[in-house]
Amino acid sequence: MTESAVPRRSLNRDPRFLRLWAAETISHFGSSITGIALPFVAITLLNAGPLEVAILNLADFLPFLLIGLLAGALVDRLPRRAVLIGGDLGRAALILTIPAAYLAGLLTLTQLIVVGFSVGVLTVFFDVAYQAYLPSLIGRKDLVEGNSKLEFSRSAAGLLGPGLGGLLVEVLRAPVAMLVDAASFLVSALFLTTIKDRAAAADSTIEETPKKGNSDTEKPARGAMRHEIAEGLRFVFRHPVLRTVGAATATSNLFSSIGGAAFMLFAINELKMSPALIGAAFSLGSVGGLVASLVAGPISRRFGVGRVIVTTVALGGPFEFAVGLGIAGADALNLLLIAAAGFAMGGSGTIYNINQVSLRQAITPEAMSGRMNATMRWFVWGTMPIGSIIGGIIGETLGVRAAILIGGAGATLAFVPLLFGPVWRIKEMPTAEEAPRT
Repeated sequence: MTESAVPRRSLNRDPRFLRLWAAETISHFGSSITGIALPFVAITLLNAGPLEVAILNLADFLPFLLIGLLAGALVDRLPRRAVLIGGDLGRAALILTIPAAYLAGLLTLTQLIVVGFSVGVLTVFFDVAYQAYLPSLIGRKDLVEGNSKLEFSRSAAGLLGPGLGGLLVEVLRAPVAMLVDAASFLVSALFLTTIKDRAAAADSTIEETPKKGNSDTEKPARGAMRHEIAEGLRFVFRHPVLRTVGAATATSNLFSSIGGAAFMLFAINELKMSPALIGAAFSLGSVGGLVASLVAGPISRRFGVGRVIVTTVALGGPFEFAVGLGIAGADALNLLLIAAAGFAMGGSGTIYNINQVSLRQAITPEAMSGRMNATMRWFVWGTMPIGSIIGGIIGETLGVRAAILIGGAGATLAFVPLLFGPVWRIKEMPTAEEAPRT
């Protein structure tokens, strides 16, 4: 029976998807707490400066640049659910070393960087496997709904996590607060182990016997790893939709990372904001992503997938720029600026990501999905460590305020690459056969 012949069932009644949704929700909640706690560890306990904070950010995202392509080829060979479970367990173990070292009086900036890099390696495999696993779990016709629900969870965690994280940092100290993130990875792994049936059968997508021909739409043989990586690169960079979406996302990530590398130092040292106030600003800003996850589907149906992608990719840039106009000691103004920026950036980014990720998944053959996702991640996340270093250098030379202003101005131009491809003409979610080729 083909996918189109299967009666449509709400994802709210699909136990396999609900387990994945629960796992992601819990994991995002814990990670949002660490997003507040880890910079406070570096800045307040270890006296990190702009360049050191940039290096810490670099360690988190450098693995996407170094091993992203390799991860894609391996994920297309491995059981994807097993990769997800292993990623959760490994990240839990690594995060636990930070509070353990702190309580023993042995915590150093070097350890934070090593842990950040190691967690980043596992996150590369997890994210590539997750995006390749979802279409086989729920079917392509439900991708926008599935991605919307997962983004809702991410936004809900962003709404509650930073506020709670700020309080935990003040009460328990930042390293101890990270125990919550480690626990969330363990619970996420537990939920993933309970996914059975069709999803388990769909874990492995590479056939033992290769098909004839060299088309990118066919499942690859178990050949040389270099050949499989090259196939993924060719598929993405020859595809006008994937190529231009990747360029727009990479541009947005580059400039957002320039500002992001300086933000915590700017908020703590120049705006004189407390952990609880920063957490509250993050939580208020996360409402934008929460609302956007509920309306992304209707908006794309009303205005067209392509137009929504082109419009939303750059909306957050002006608001990021506005954060750089904050005034030291003006807590109410700074809270408003950061919350408004978070609302706009989270809202537009959520709608953009739901639509562009769903579009990428829909137009990619299943046998190529791991390598497509890895190549795209390598392309679009690879600019983030570069942006972090640039932001650190700008922060050291021109000041952290300048880094935020430059980041916001540049992110506003992220829509430009999409004007040179067919994305803006796409109205409904296509299949691999229907996707524009010119």
